[in-house]
Amino acid sequence: MKPLKKIGKVIGQSEGIRRFACFLLACYITLLFRTGRWTILNDAQAKRYWEDGQAFILCFWHGRLLMMPYSWRRRCQIHMLISAHRDGKLIANTVAHFGIKTAEGSSTRGGAAALRVMVKALKQGEWVGITPDGPSGPRMRVGGGAIDIARIAQVPILPASFGIEKGKVLKSWDRFLLGFPFSKGVFIWGDPIVLAKDANPEAREQARQQLETALNKITAEADRLTGRVPVEPALGDEGRSKSALKKERDRHKK
Repeated sequence: MKPLKKIGKVIGQSEGIRRFACFLLACYITLLFRTGRWTILNDAQAKRYWEDGQAFILCFWHGRLLMMPYSWRRRCQIHMLISAHRDGKLIANTVAHFGIKTAEGSSTRGGAAALRVMVKALKQGEWVGITPDGPSGPRMRVGGGAIDIARIAQVPILPASFGIEKGKVLKSWDRFLLGFPFSKGVFIWGDPIVLAKDANPEAREQARQQLETALNKITAEADRLTGRVPVEPALGDEGRSKSALKKERDRHKK
């Protein structure tokens, strides 16, 4: 087992260690933001929604999760959909330091309780954040969960992403972007995507493709603006985590 996996396993098994590790990670995210030189592009629509109290779904790729707490207006309560896996708990404990609430579940598999939490929050005028390629890929490919929630709750979806000049793209399934301090960075927002409540399967698929295209476009632009080679979406099983592939193989064996 690789050292990082050993560390992750230890952190996941101990509540105390996990909470301390998440505190340190939250401090690191704050350090990146405060020492960076950040530009925000195309956020006018998000500002209008925040100022009008208009709920919406924030969507961003799993690999761009690190700095997204700082894309958000802190006084607007947001709920993140996270997996029940160990990694999901690490995310939940980390983003809690930024006032972000979480609900466990998958946007595409199971997670009926989480979906109800998301819809209820949106109908109460709060906001929701979803990584539509999470929790295990394929990388930079949109599942249907965000589309379904937006249709049921009758709220728009806003895509967003970030890029950073100094950092490293990890060799994880999601090509996670780990930023370094004292760097130039950028947040980019996309245009809203709206679905009718009675949208048929064809319209829902069109919205799914629209969201995927928008997220890939602004993520590539964020990389170009910070001098990075854009990360490419997964082809086939390329962007799926090993655990997700193993689970699928096991299902086929039954």
